[in-house]
Amino acid sequence: MLTVCAERVALLKALSEGRRSFKALAVLSEAFQEPCLPCGACRQLLWEFAPALTLVLPYSGGTEVLALRELLPRPFRRP
Repeated sequence: MLTVCAERVALLKALSEGRRSFKALAVLSEAFQEPCLPCGACRQLLWEFAPALTLVLPYSGGTEVLALRELLPRPFRRP
């Protein structure tokens, strides 16, 4: 089942308020034992509006920092 994740809600809210430039997004979960990665739908939507985005993934063992393109190396693109 596809749900509405916090990452998409945050992005769509920012877009609805006129924001168009994004540098980084922090994602974490209650479990906090390992980095929480955005789902495929979130990755695609983030790519469409912020392809150069940096993901900051804090967890109990530290913080992982990744470029969105590392998680979505071959995104769907409109022709």
